[in-house]
Amino acid sequence: MMNKRPSIDVAVIMQRIANTGPSARWQSWRWELADVVMNESGFGTEPRLLYENESTQRWLHGGLKVELFKDDGEGYYLNATTDVPSWFVLWRMEEEASVADEPIPRPIVVSLSYYDAGRWLDAQENVEQVPAPAAVLEWLNAFVQEHHVVEPKRRKRPESFRSLTDRFGNPASITAEKKFGGAQGGGQGSTHG
Repeated sequence: MMNKRPSIDVAVIMQRIANTGPSARWQSWRWELADVVMNESGFGTEPRLLYENESTQRWLHGGLKVELFKDDGEGYYLNATTDVPSWFVLWRMEEEASVADEPIPRPIVVSLSYYDAGRWLDAQENVEQVPAPAAVLEWLNAFVQEHHVVEPKRRKRPESFRSLTDRFGNPASITAEKKFGGAQGGGQGSTHG
């Protein structure tokens, strides 16, 4: 029988807000992560418009799962020990409008791992964070205490002890003895004809 990974079901709220200042000249609004909340069965899995006025729209995206993986203990530890432990949400804009008059953002995955967020940012994805609530942090801390193993610091070998190689990867050596080159003592170089 397989061990089931610890997980919780969440919903993501994305909001469209009016831009202010100089950026409003090029784009009148922008999308951002508003919150991550515990999922409820009534939320469903299709995005729902929660609220709209002249400057804001809020969309609920239910049915997302946050799983904890034993081999990512360090990523969870780094998040749990920061000043503001957070949810990390990777989201992408729809190619075409599906449930609204125009494309909306779709949360793809939610995580509590710093390493996940870092990988997504390295891949140039849209990644945002919001603080995680106390109950989630208790759950995360219990997992970290059980599965995070502090790696001992390895002493880095000084650069002077590294073996030398030439630009082709062949072993190289350095000597103070002059093996070849220009004339000795006279300071005259060779002439080419």
